[in-house]
Amino acid sequence: MRRFGFVLIVAATVLNLNGCRTDRASKESSTIDSRTNDLPKEDATAMPPPTAKDSQDKRPLIVAFGDSLTAGYGMEAGQTYPDYLQADLDAHGYKYRVVNAGISGNTTKDGVERVNSIVAMKPAVVIVEFGGNDGLRGLRIEDTRANLDKILETLKTSGTKVVLTGITLPPNYGPDYIRQFDATYALLAQKYHVPMLPFLLKGVFGVDGMMQTDQTHATASGNKIVAGNVLPFVTPLLTK
Repeated sequence: MRRFGFVLIVAATVLNLNGCRTDRASKESSTIDSRTNDLPKEDATAMPPPTAKDSQDKRPLIVAFGDSLTAGYGMEAGQTYPDYLQADLDAHGYKYRVVNAGISGNTTKDGVERVNSIVAMKPAVVIVEFGGNDGLRGLRIEDTRANLDKILETLKTSGTKVVLTGITLPPNYGPDYIRQFDATYALLAQKYHVPMLPFLLKGVFGVDGMMQTDQTHATASGNKIVAGNVLPFVTPLLTK
């Protein structure tokens, strides 16, 4: 089945990248990523400091670990996919607390640099969502794959359970690059025996009302669908 990329496909359309190569993609990605630098810090990170209420909440943690799609770029508090995932879990009787550890603009390299802080939280489950910014910049597949490998290895070694979410790239990146990029997620999911959601924005990208005006990030309604996409990959790892 043909899949359509999230940030990468739309960025290619908005920036008129038809026919471009990875060297151009690298230059233009900095323009897209610079949007996050203009955000207030709390919006750019989507990781508010722990509150007294959080410290008293003894439920095991599910950490959503990724970039702007996880952070909820452009959304109000309570409208990110991790927020809706929390609501879904509550409705199904699961006693877990979802923590949003998404940072807009992050690459897999940033994920490697942050993964030990995620392990330190001692989560029961981590949902890993990285790679979009790597692809937009046309970074070497070998580097993206090595970084994702390191993230998964670190998490699995710590004893946490992992769900991996995948994306894809626009056609102008070339069939060879896209094939290797897509294969990264499947290969690592198989290597580490973790469940994988092939396309995070299934039922969201290209659907009226599901994407923001930038045609890059999900709306609140879209994030509800994303949470529903993630839910069946997470619940088999949980207990009631």
